[in-house]
Amino acid sequence: MSEALMSTYARTDLAFERGEGPYLYTADGRRYLDFGSGIAVTALGHSHPHLVKAVQEQAGRLWHVSNLFWSPEQEKLAGRLVAHSFADKAFFCNSGAEANEGAVKIARKHFAAKGQPEKWRIITFEGCFHGRTLAMLAATNNQKYMDGFGEKVGGFDQVPFGDMAALKAAITPETAAIMIEPIQGEGGIRSVPTEMLRALRALCDERGLLLILDEIQTGMGRTGKLFAYEWAGVAPDIMSLAKGLGGGFPVGAVLATDAAAAGMAPGTHGTTFGGNILAMAAANAVLDVMLEPGFFDGVQKRASYFKQQLTMLADRFPDIIGEIRGQGFLMALKCQPANTAVAAALREEHVLGVLAGDNTVRLMPPLTIPEKDLAEGIHRIEAACLRLRGTAKAESAA
Repeated sequence: MSEALMSTYARTDLAFERGEGPYLYTADGRRYLDFGSGIAVTALGHSHPHLVKAVQEQAGRLWHVSNLFWSPEQEKLAGRLVAHSFADKAFFCNSGAEANEGAVKIARKHFAAKGQPEKWRIITFEGCFHGRTLAMLAATNNQKYMDGFGEKVGGFDQVPFGDMAALKAAITPETAAIMIEPIQGEGGIRSVPTEMLRALRALCDERGLLLILDEIQTGMGRTGKLFAYEWAGVAPDIMSLAKGLGGGFPVGAVLATDAAAAGMAPGTHGTTFGGNILAMAAANAVLDVMLEPGFFDGVQKRASYFKQQLTMLADRFPDIIGEIRGQGFLMALKCQPANTAVAAALREEHVLGVLAGDNTVRLMPPLTIPEKDLAEGIHRIEAACLRLRGTAKAESAA
């Protein structure tokens, strides 16, 4: 533990020196199955050869020039994201929180440019997580994240998850947009039903609002399609991306239709590092792999196997696993004991998960994981359940 680091993280007492595919290795040679993927970031696993080669080659040519000049690498990535999504325009930044900030600014500027500056408020949903900047803390509206940071940033209204009546009642003449995650990540892998996403699209069209989808965690193949909104057959006006976009290299993006982004003239938004050439090389390499024919068919097949096996474990260990949640390789165990105890038992079996709300542990293997490694993961999760059951029996006997 370094005394030079701020104590802003409750870190697990583990450090890794290298990774390969779905595995991480400590300096003393211990091997862990990484079902956390850096919080859904390392979508292609660790040290993917194509990603490594692309970044190394770009690093030998040019790292950074800023957005004062045109960037062929940005143009290539923007063109590909637009071609494979609802969007007409892309803006690149460095993180998910920045992408969400950009999405909110685009929505507000859209109405200001139309002569409706009074339309600036954004509706969000209980259990959401949109980032840790001051504005995104207000959008998330979780008191434990906001304590000690002064007055809450204005312009956000929150309604209960799934409550369409409350949502409609919250819409005022100042409402500009509705912002939602297709699957709440930090909130406990709570999926928005397809019918609700379609209803949100219809409501936005009816009331003249913009629909913002936060696909920071669900995007880039995590649910088995490039973007989660594809499952519902509806499209947003604005979408935020990050996490898996760079396969581990920091990069975020905001995608929007021409109509939604019409107010974004020169000077309305900017970033020094956003669209950095190394980040663009990484993201283009990620897309090279994901856009290969059959890639998502393979993801869906292996994810279906994974969910089936997890469901069987839940049937065998109802005292440990109350429910299996999620889609694709964005899964979670709804825990019966404390989720911290379940995560600790998983680590004892050399499986890494990620804690989330509603007493869950997220399981997010890389999209490229072979079925044999998923099977090994299931075996280790089973061993963790047996370990927890044994501990519970011993405590009961005592």
